[in-house]
Amino acid sequence: MAEKNLNFDIVTERKHTNSLKYDLASRLGKPEGLLPMWVADMDFKVSSYIQEALESQVMHGIYGYSEVGEEYFHAVKDWMMTRHNWQVERRWMVKTPGVVFALAMAVKAYTEEGDGILIQQPVYYPFRNVIEENGRRTVNSPLLLDENGCYRMNVQDLEEKIQKEKVKLLFLCNPHNPVGRVWSREELINLGDICYRHHVIIVSDEIHSDLIFKGTHYVLADLKKEYRDITVTCTSPSKTFNIAGLQVSNIFIANAKLRKAFRQEINRTGVSGNNGVGLTACQAAYRYGEEWYQAMLSYVRANILFVKEYVSEQIPQIKVIETEGTYLVWLDCRALCLNDDQLEELIVKKAGLWLDSGTMFGEEGSGFQRMNVACPRSVLEKALEQLKHAVLMR
Repeated sequence: MAEKNLNFDIVTERKHTNSLKYDLASRLGKPEGLLPMWVADMDFKVSSYIQEALESQVMHGIYGYSEVGEEYFHAVKDWMMTRHNWQVERRWMVKTPGVVFALAMAVKAYTEEGDGILIQQPVYYPFRNVIEENGRRTVNSPLLLDENGCYRMNVQDLEEKIQKEKVKLLFLCNPHNPVGRVWSREELINLGDICYRHHVIIVSDEIHSDLIFKGTHYVLADLKKEYRDITVTCTSPSKTFNIAGLQVSNIFIANAKLRKAFRQEINRTGVSGNNGVGLTACQAAYRYGEEWYQAMLSYVRANILFVKEYVSEQIPQIKVIETEGTYLVWLDCRALCLNDDQLEELIVKKAGLWLDSGTMFGEEGSGFQRMNVACPRSVLEKALEQLKHAVLMR
């Protein structure tokens, strides 16, 4: 059986499919008719192996409570070893209906109301949401943007705030969304050593770990034995294989005490099982999706390069931050000398685009926009042409 869904130039109509990306503009306060380049899902059809696995399940016609066996775990285990040279164990794995759900469970399992949880802004906005919605305090150690346009961790500030704010938990985003950094071994060891020294538990969101275009993704928990005992590693096939709507993630917790506390919080929510369709998709993706994955990776890499070259040549007022990982491009629009409301008006009303405003990711995102480039090239070209016209006509 050959992979059938390898033409990423095909534009698939997604309107009127209950798509968050395409069908909720007015409900989310946006004008109708915008070209959506925002939320992190792809405009590509999934691997035909995933489709066929789901079709087989649908044709069976019974959708009762579902669970998976060793074949599922071995598919996940083999993927982690092949992609990241990471040897995971069966007892470490806890399946959840998404990484954000896992973040919330970690907040409730490892902290009390009023406790400080550290994040590094600009960062994926649900980090702050799950902290504050659960009555905890956000402690922010902002990333530093150097003169070369590269984001760095402020290690000194991070350690000072951990001590001053009595931080118990840290959310790490690796690769980092939205700035696109793939953290180096040295950077991760600096962070891991600080957290180990101060007894801070790390929740490492590695959902974009298969989407690497520069450098190497290092699994934090695998860098030192000490880190394994303080780290909750969040993984999912959702970004890699475009199955976010199927609600399945695999969370790895080596420390038995931390794992027990995490499971107890899940039990308290009343969530007692997983989406059977999601489990089927995950297993098919990791077992048979390699060809699709490699082709997608090549296509997205070319899209990222296209954006970088186009913006440099045609819209020099905007700077593209180097995208080392993820399919989300971070656009530095500060040279346009617009405040955030004016920038949003330019993007939405003049360019007719729906991007993610940088301020969603914290005040450090002021003057930036995030663009999802996991789409057919023709769509990307249209978006950039609209952006160019808006900048020229402002």
